[in-house]
Amino acid sequence: MRILQDVDLDGLVSMPFAIDVMEAAFRAKAAGRLIAPPRHHVSFPGHGDLVFTIGGVLGQQPLAGFRAYETFSGMEHSQIVAVWSADSAQLKGIILGERLGQIRTGAIGGLAIRHLTSPDARTVGVLGSGAHARTQLLAAVAAREISAIRIFSRDRRNRVAFAESMQRQLDLTVEPVGSVAEAVADADIVLCATNSNVPVIHASDLKPGAHVNTIGPKTLSGHEIGLDIADAASVIVTDSLDQTRAYPSPFFLAGSSNEHRMRELADVAVQAVSSRTSPLDTTLFCSVGLAGTEVVLASAILDIQ
Repeated sequence: MRILQDVDLDGLVSMPFAIDVMEAAFRAKAAGRLIAPPRHHVSFPGHGDLVFTIGGVLGQQPLAGFRAYETFSGMEHSQIVAVWSADSAQLKGIILGERLGQIRTGAIGGLAIRHLTSPDARTVGVLGSGAHARTQLLAAVAAREISAIRIFSRDRRNRVAFAESMQRQLDLTVEPVGSVAEAVADADIVLCATNSNVPVIHASDLKPGAHVNTIGPKTLSGHEIGLDIADAASVIVTDSLDQTRAYPSPFFLAGSSNEHRMRELADVAVQAVSSRTSPLDTTLFCSVGLAGTEVVLASAILDIQ
């Protein structure tokens, strides 16, 4: 059994590798082989929740496992992902820390970009400067031949630091800008990874044919993108319809006509439902976190020698 931590993953896992693992996981979902029930919350009043996602994949080497994380107040947070062989009951390993979840979420975003954007997409606008904004950008660069990147976040120091750090990592020019409009005006791909409960972007901010990944809040009581983006989108995709229906607070498209237009990323990946049909189509991916995918990615990482 192996035990890995955040520090072990940075030199071990590339984003192209993670996206390919997610491609296999979502194809397994389309085939009915991914076990992925909605997450389960256990509340500790006055402190927060313990949250569990349980899942795995069936096949020649069936896997089972769980992820557990907390929402307690504090400066540091932790997660545990454990993976078993469903055939032998052998515990393959455990991965501790937040990095696996960030890579997994980024890789799912990259898979959405792979299947929903134009192959000619070259420009990226990033909203947000946290860890998920970083992995979403890494995934976009892995999925498409990106040539121009602009970043906006409310704190000038954060966006400048983000731009400098990602420019070194990607060897691409990353320009910090002073407004949402500047960041997304010419963007083929928009990565919205904020913690805002009020919309930071609307359909009028986007150019025709843009694709949007929304990673941040997406409930009726608070959402980081305007509902008009869903109205404008020709295609709306999520990684888990079941999860959108299971939130304690209703999903931000609940009760609208757009709720019934959402499609599964797994079905797009296997071309069971159509993606964009025109270069001018606006497409929207709503990331909610498909259970089981962190177990599949953890297993693939544990197999790396």
